[in-house]
Amino acid sequence: MNKNNYVAIMAGGIGSRFWPVSRSNYPKQFIDILNTGKTLIQQTYERYSKLVPKENIYIITSAEYIPIVKKQLPQIAEENILGEPSKKNTAPCVAYISFKLFQKNPNANLVVASADHLILDTEEFIKTSKRAINFVTHINAFVTLGIKPNHPNTGYGYIQHETTTAAPDVYKVKTFTEKPSPDLAKTFLASGDFLWNAGIFIWKVKNIITAFEKYLPEMYEVFAAEKDKFNTAEEAGAIEQIYPQCTNISIDIGIMEKAENVYVIPSAFGWSDLGTWNSAWDNMERDYLGNAVAGKNVMIIDSTKCMVHAPENKLLVLQGLDEFIIIDTKDVLLICKKEKEQEIKEYVAEVKRNKSDKYL
Repeated sequence: MNKNNYVAIMAGGIGSRFWPVSRSNYPKQFIDILNTGKTLIQQTYERYSKLVPKENIYIITSAEYIPIVKKQLPQIAEENILGEPSKKNTAPCVAYISFKLFQKNPNANLVVASADHLILDTEEFIKTSKRAINFVTHINAFVTLGIKPNHPNTGYGYIQHETTTAAPDVYKVKTFTEKPSPDLAKTFLASGDFLWNAGIFIWKVKNIITAFEKYLPEMYEVFAAEKDKFNTAEEAGAIEQIYPQCTNISIDIGIMEKAENVYVIPSAFGWSDLGTWNSAWDNMERDYLGNAVAGKNVMIIDSTKCMVHAPENKLLVLQGLDEFIIIDTKDVLLICKKEKEQEIKEYVAEVKRNKSDKYL
């Protein structure tokens, strides 16, 4: 494996659309959402260990989650688990790992991905990732992986690309559209010209740092001022100083939508971002009536196409529900129509306003 290739797994989110199973103190990336026997972050780490040397895999997470990461990934070196002092979206996260790696290896290539992606065809995924790494090694480019949409999902970002290739299977990006309306998503799907943005990015570290200097100069300056402290005993203190000065902004909006050297590789490796209970339903085994069940003590009567998640020690009996999400935990029961799943974040906000934070 090429020692210049690195992976940064972002694992700091709270997964509010998987509430009430995903909680702020123990979010979805640390949960076995699909009943596979492994958590999402464990699956992600195993996948990337086939792409780069294991010592080149970094986890970037909230400081409060570091003990969970250590417990779930005991094989990863402690210095490869980076704790963020506050949640500031993905741009500061990318800046942190980029400046750190550049101090260590100016020739570093970096793959940035979330800890909660589901990828069914690992072999094809590795092949596609290697193609992307090879492309950015030889050209100043930022690559994202795109997935051909099969339904008008309003929770994903969409990418439109040129029709001619810049390299085999690599296309220059024309436009990004973040979470379109249902009508626009249907138009994108019908046109055949758009891909879902998988949120997996590949670039050379020195080039993304240059992009920070151009498109997010204030963020660049605060990281650059402390760069000599990275990979030393002073790093944690430097990050404590840096993060309060950073804008809360995603790498997509901060750089990818502005840069002129962004490319996409249309990909097919069984991807889902597992962002919602419907996406879990899509990827779980279902009974003959289309019900997906996580829980050994669930009885379903006259119900179809439901997503059910229940504790092992509780008997749950469902009757007469069609296309519902039913999530039962020790202190919260959620019953929601599947078509309303994008509103679960709003329900969580309502719970915060009206009930105790203990339910979050």
